[in-house]
Amino acid sequence: MQSLTERLPPTSLRVELRTDPAVNEAIRERSDAEVLRLEGADAAQIGERLQRLEREWDIERVLQLNASVISSLGLLLGATVHRRFFWLPTAVFAFFAQHALQGWCPPIPVFRRLGVRTRREIERERHALKAMRGDYDTVPLPGQASAGERVRAALHAVDL
Repeated sequence: MQSLTERLPPTSLRVELRTDPAVNEAIRERSDAEVLRLEGADAAQIGERLQRLEREWDIERVLQLNASVISSLGLLLGATVHRRFFWLPTAVFAFFAQHALQGWCPPIPVFRRLGVRTRREIERERHALKAMRGDYDTVPLPGQASAGERVRAALHAVDL
């Protein structure tokens, strides 16, 4: 018998698997166009884009803020207007749990259509730009350096 974690979608793919394929494709095309735009750009231009990618909010961060704001609003309204508003945080956290398990909750389609990406989608663009900039060219091929040197070079290239 499969465990619960084996029946649920992988964490890194759960939002994309629950997003309309056309929306996923539009997000992917936008990322691909950005990489294409920077093909042939100098390292400084690519570096500027990489800095913007580091600051880009992924879907998880947007949902966390959304849940916090709506829950706080429900608590405030429940304390000052009517007790029925106390149901709002309950609903928000139920949907947040659904998102944690399945990768979907009511705000996801809206945020995805607005172009909010998953961390995996952002990292895909980031690694493509790093590869174009030559960050991975410094990693020695097998047999050209010790295993420790290769690992340190690979980790350094990823950390740049």
